[in-house]
Formats: sequence, structure tokens, C-alpha cells
Amino acid sequence: MQKHYLADMIEPIVENLGYEVVRITTIGETNPILQIMIEHKNYEEELTVDDCATVSRAISAVLDEKDPIENKYTLEVSSPGLDRPLTKIEHFKRYQGEMIKAETSELIEKRKRFKGIIKDVTAEDEIIIEEGENTYKVPFSQITKAKIVLTDELWERYLKSHKTSKA
Repeated sequence: MQKHYLADMIEPIVENLGYEVVRITTIGETNPILQIMIEHKNYEEELTVDDCATVSRAISAVLDEKDPIENKYTLEVSSPGLDRPLTKIEHFKRYQGEMIKAETSELIEKRKRFKGIIKDVTAEDEIIIEEGENTYKVPFSQITKAKIVLTDELWERYLKSHKTSKA
């Protein structure tokens, strides 16, 4: 996956605060949005608005000082959400069993788009995706974009875990 040009500046700040960068992206050209998705290093801990505000203030201070973006922009720090992007091999391992959508840079078995269940991640960093009766071995290095698909089952598990944690 392509690394954002600001990652070397932003990632150490986020990590020093106890979080992990999931994705950094710029959306739009005129007055772009610099979107930074974060999660706790202990990914099971729920991210709060206060967490995002803390990270946003720390990043803003450095961006204001170094001024790496020429024009006006908006900084957005957020949680990756349930239908989160998968940007690291660890994400594919962690979310094994989930339905995903993935796109590749090159054709794999005559296609570039996949939608299926993560069945496994091999020692060679191939993502095994089961799509109906078919199984595909997709090299992580070929994946340009991937995210979890929000399903009824995923939503139900999320609701159950939040009822349990609030009780």
C-alpha cells in the first residue's frame, strides 16, 4: 500500500501518544481534508472523541510549525469505524473471518476486485479470500485498497459487545 507523504511526520506523534495510525489520506484538491484514522495500540479499547481531540491538537501543533501543506486544509482525526480500512498485514490477521472488499494493482486470476471472507494469511503474506465457491490467494503487496464490509452479523457483534461492556 502506498505511504502518505506526511506519514513520517505524523506517525511518531500518534505513537508517542499511545495510538496507532490506521490510515492517512488527503481528500479533495481545493481546501483538502487531511484525514488521519487512529486506534489505540490496544485495538480492543474503544476510541473516544477526547482521544481524537488529543491527537488532533498534537498533530496541529507540528503541522502549524512545519507547514508541509501549501494551501488551506482541514485536519480530521477519527476512528476507523466498523467498516474500517485494512492497511497493514496485521489488520488482515486480526480480522480473519470477516467479509472484506479488496482491490489490487494487478490482475490476480483475471480480476482486480474481490469481496469475500478472510480465511487466512499465509507466511508469505498472501491473503486467502473465500468468495462463494472460489478461493483466491491475494499477495498483500498487490492490495491497493481494502476494507471490512459492514454486515448484519458484524453490527450484531458490535452491539452485543457494547451492551456487555456497559453493564
